[in-house]
Amino acid sequence: METRVAVIGIIVEDKDSVESLNKILHEYGAYIIGRMGIPYRAKNINVISIAVDAPQDVISSMAGRIGNLSGVSAKTAFSNVITSL
Repeated sequence: METRVAVIGIIVEDKDSVESLNKILHEYGAYIIGRMGIPYRAKNINVISIAVDAPQDVISSMAGRIGNLSGVSAKTAFSNVITSL
């Protein structure tokens, strides 16, 4: 199995989706390297960055589930670092 390092950028515009977002992140917690959240109070949004090391299909699945939440946008940037387990 190969894993890739990636960053998922998330913007939360609907605070009602935060609980669902945290549940998804908890489910994928084994793959998360780190997380940074920035509340942008002037715009009433939250900007979150998630660093992951996981198989590409796991990363895509997680980002897809996050992006399907109401009022949440997610984009993924993959590194070229691929590791075999």
